[in-house]
Amino acid sequence: MNIVLLAIIAANVLVSLKGFNDILFFRKYEFHVGSIRAGEQYRMFTSAFLHADVMHLAFNMLTLYFFAPAVIYYMGVLSFVLVYFGSLVSGSLLSLYFHRNDYAYRAIGASGAVVGVLYSAIMFNPDANLYLFFALPIPAYLFGIGYLLYSIYGMRAKNDNIGHTAHFGGAIAGYLITLAYAPALLQTQTLMVILLAIPIILLFILEKSGKL
Repeated sequence: MNIVLLAIIAANVLVSLKGFNDILFFRKYEFHVGSIRAGEQYRMFTSAFLHADVMHLAFNMLTLYFFAPAVIYYMGVLSFVLVYFGSLVSGSLLSLYFHRNDYAYRAIGASGAVVGVLYSAIMFNPDANLYLFFALPIPAYLFGIGYLLYSIYGMRAKNDNIGHTAHFGGAIAGYLITLAYAPALLQTQTLMVILLAIPIILLFILEKSGKL
């Protein structure tokens, strides 16, 4: 495993474990609109290393573990770091924009950064097979699209503490950074570039119509 990827996973695990056992630590560093608008902008970064529980942490880190090597292979380590942290920041910014008037809104998780990496990897190899529930093969691009559609459901249901809006901010950054790095994908993967944009466009249509 690449040392940079290992360091990112280790940071997520260590910070999350601390948060599991220290509620004051968790509350201090989670994404909280009221606190951010009061000047604690560091929460937009630190919240991406906290997770709701072990399953939330494991899902994000396993997704990162499986998709990051492809991004590193096609783009190199430095560009992978740009995708990861660019998606992290983009996810937090979009969350703040969507929930700017909801001062009580809270969220945590590396999902924004992970989805950015996921989208980047899928754009390079959209037909790679993933195994849903470790048994059912599914093309990578369908997994990516489905992941964001589920995020729309999560945003509408508002029944958890997971930063679903950040998924889209991350996807947008991963999508755009990858296209900027490899614009030839517009020609070689035209259909996939269009398909992967659909959930992002749908999000803004729903937001514009007041259905989120």
